[in-house]
Amino acid sequence: MATGIGKHEKQTEDALLAGGIKTEPFSLPDCSSEISLQYSNKITPEQIFACLRHDYISVSTKGKISAVDSVPVDSFMLADNFYGLRKLHESYSGKVRLIYLDPPYGTGMEFHSRNLEHAYKDILGNASWIEMIRRRLILMRELLASDGSIYVHIGHQMLFHLKVVMDEVFGAANFRSLITRRKCSSKNSTRKQYPNLHDYILFYSKSKNWVFNQPGIPAADDWVEKEYPKVDVKGRYKLVPIHAPGVRYGATGGEWRGMFPPKGKHWQYTPAKLDAFDEKGEIYWSKNGNPRRKVYLESEKRIPLTDLWDCYRDAHHQSKMITGYPTEKILGYVKDDS
Repeated sequence: MATGIGKHEKQTEDALLAGGIKTEPFSLPDCSSEISLQYSNKITPEQIFACLRHDYISVSTKGKISAVDSVPVDSFMLADNFYGLRKLHESYSGKVRLIYLDPPYGTGMEFHSRNLEHAYKDILGNASWIEMIRRRLILMRELLASDGSIYVHIGHQMLFHLKVVMDEVFGAANFRSLITRRKCSSKNSTRKQYPNLHDYILFYSKSKNWVFNQPGIPAADDWVEKEYPKVDVKGRYKLVPIHAPGVRYGATGGEWRGMFPPKGKHWQYTPAKLDAFDEKGEIYWSKNGNPRRKVYLESEKRIPLTDLWDCYRDAHHQSKMITGYPTEKILGYVKDDS
């Protein structure tokens, strides 16, 4: 049997201490208390923005070199990303809609390319890794527009540390999703642990009002045939109810074609809108006179992604042409034929 405390009830003591000691330091923190990680050399945002800025030059395809006052749109920057972000603030502070970040995962390893050339070292300790990423996230937060979003790609090693850091930088209320990405089909290191097949993407917004364009993948033929099983001269379609739960007292709760919505429900559309659907042949009448709406298959139908991404696996696990960089990500959807 489970019991609960209402969301408006205040709980300030640990249930394990009920009937026992109820004084400091045994009381729980206030429910509105925020959390943060503490470690040495954790600097303030003011100190981050006071750091020395760097100057940059532009090199044209013909080798011409010129000074850069502001970084042009659609540019590639070769720089330490901390100082690169500082430079971007001069022109783009509060103007960026979307940031995707694929930082070192805190694995404690060194990485080499397919040709055994040095790629990068991922050997920072926990506290140094956390502060490295925190400083850059603060710069990115200030680059984002009020309706902007950030996606940070990370492995299992520092996922939970990163969640706490991003809650601190962006606010826990602006956490939107934890996306699980399947990066490969199989692993051999299963003797004393489970195969490591996934990494993760933390999705945060700058505020409660953010732009979101629903991503999707192409609909497979078998899915289309199952979801849109009927066909007429206009194409494939499925049947959906024209009523919804809840009582309404306006037009959508009234009479249409001599009938009322089922008990406890209302029409999803006004009678005038339902008449328009019927005139276009988009209302299906069953043998017993039950109306349902025909919803036709859209051209190039795409299925919205959930928070489980299994169609963006690493390139070297898909026999795709790759650069040889050890942690390269693919750019698009890959159909899984495994």
